[in-house]
Amino acid sequence: MDLIIIGILVIVVLFVIAFILIYNGLITMKTRVDNAWSQIDVQLKRRADLIPNLVETVKGYAKHEKNVFENVTKARSALLGAKTVAEKGAAANQLTSTLKTLFAVAENYPALRASENFKQLQEELSGTESKIAYARQFYNDSTMEFNQAIQQIPTNVVAGMLAYKQREYFQATESEKKAVKVSF
Repeated sequence: MDLIIIGILVIVVLFVIAFILIYNGLITMKTRVDNAWSQIDVQLKRRADLIPNLVETVKGYAKHEKNVFENVTKARSALLGAKTVAEKGAAANQLTSTLKTLFAVAENYPALRASENFKQLQEELSGTESKIAYARQFYNDSTMEFNQAIQQIPTNVVAGMLAYKQREYFQATESEKKAVKVSF
């Protein structure tokens, strides 16, 4: 009888240890996804903060391009107001599109392209874009790991108890997937 009780206690202890290990692993993955999303958010905010300076610099040279400036401002506002991954993704993609238009306008003004302030802002924005791309990749990798874990046995049991749901990936739009046209 004592041997049966000891056996049951050993099994219970093993289940408790397994539960704790799975729980801690899920918490680590969830926290990693949250952190990765925060890193994207930080870089998107940084980009949004650079844009007013960039717009003001270009405005000084291209006063009649009012529509372009309004579109950039609207896209920036949409990004700052977005809440979900999908909303932020769509707003970030829209902002990227309007910034391409802004840089296309800048190409028509050689004095602007030669401006040190414009060059510095363009370099900062380019560096921020690289950081955003890296942060998106890290977020998607973390999301994939988390989504896999909550679907696999036995972690899916613990994930179900914690009501964990799959996370959305940060995805590129169809327009971002098209090849960039380069002309000389």
